[in-house]
Amino acid sequence: MPISNGVKKILKKLIPLFLISRYHFFLAFFGAVLYRFPSRKLSVIGVTGTNGKSTVVEMIVKVLEEASYKVASISSIKFKIGDKEWLNTLKMTMPGRLKLQRFLREALNSGCQYAVIEVTSEGIKQHRHRFIDFDIAVITNLTPEHIESHGGFKKYRQAKGELFQITKKVHIINLDDENADYFLGFQADEKWGYNISSKFKAQSSKLQFKIQDLVHPENLRISPKGVGFSIDSTRFNLTLLGRFNIYNALAAICVGISRKIDLETCKKALEKVETLPGRMEIVIREPFRVIVDYAHTPDSLEKVYKTVRDTRYEIRDMKLICVLGSCGGGRDKWKRPKMGEIAAKYCNKIILTNEDPYDEDPSQILSEIKSGISNFQFPISNLYEILDRKKAIGKALQLAKEGDTVIITGKGCESWMCLANGRKIPWNDRKIAKEEFKKLFCGSQNKK
Repeated sequence: MPISNGVKKILKKLIPLFLISRYHFFLAFFGAVLYRFPSRKLSVIGVTGTNGKSTVVEMIVKVLEEASYKVASISSIKFKIGDKEWLNTLKMTMPGRLKLQRFLREALNSGCQYAVIEVTSEGIKQHRHRFIDFDIAVITNLTPEHIESHGGFKKYRQAKGELFQITKKVHIINLDDENADYFLGFQADEKWGYNISSKFKAQSSKLQFKIQDLVHPENLRISPKGVGFSIDSTRFNLTLLGRFNIYNALAAICVGISRKIDLETCKKALEKVETLPGRMEIVIREPFRVIVDYAHTPDSLEKVYKTVRDTRYEIRDMKLICVLGSCGGGRDKWKRPKMGEIAAKYCNKIILTNEDPYDEDPSQILSEIKSGISNFQFPISNLYEILDRKKAIGKALQLAKEGDTVIITGKGCESWMCLANGRKIPWNDRKIAKEEFKKLFCGSQNKK
């Protein structure tokens, strides 16, 4: 009989943290033994960071497959073993220890040579990474997230660092991230760095490290049709939007090069990545754009808004209408005012709504976001509070005019909304946006 969420919360309060940690560790060991340590016969790549992990996982998979390898992968978007794919509906990026080891065993049994895993700090905290032999560790970037859960940014960074601590072969690091020095401090046989800025300089002269190679793009192009850059004499033209997707592509290219995969193969692979579910995904193009994105941290939210502003198709009077919420369950309450402030900085109209309230009062969550909007002196007439997320999306579409952009953030391609008492309801931002759009325009045509 499954244990209810209420009982789980009581048990967590009663049981000492060190015993909970040992329980998770034992499960990880038991899973590895049960499935006979499958990672020992796979090349396992772990991708961690705050933002961009799922995209980088997908890009790495494409590069390896273009080089004729059979690949398995786990991300917040989906599971994949060779040609078989299925959605990740667990409401957790990194599966539990037994499920993870079973997945790796199935990948090995199906003939996969590589497994690419999105590694989260929460997963590391619960020892889900234990007894997995990682060959390559990739860090995308690091900004504050899960601060309350980890007890501070340093401990959050330390959790990410554990992946690099246990990975001894290859480290791949975003040298433009301000935490690059920290990850460069871990020992590895090879270290590969990527950046967009002109040159990398270590923040600490005391650090002793060697960069095996630096992947640095030139002739950058960022346009409404995608991004482009050159590495050596190879020109990459991707249909993905935003400067941040150049960083994501560079991480995947570093993995490819470290595996002796040539740039031309990397180019062919990455140019096949047309769009990713719930990641800057344009679900409606005319008469206005509707974009769904997973952005759920201040850093990712600002990058998304800035990208939309930079890709406005030369429409000077484009209005940006955002549907915005924030996760409940006591998670990262500090970020709520900050996200409201960012929305007020970039958006013309804001609709505050539910995201995943869990056991928190949804109205209180909106109030905390609103406090940041108030600090920015945003016109109150352009601010709406609609708890029903479906109605909020519908309102955003009603407000949009030709040439405008509606951006719906927070859930991306997630298939559930989490409510109080452990209740989940089916959800799909992309589907609802299309349904509300059809209702709006079919209704207006019928009235005519």
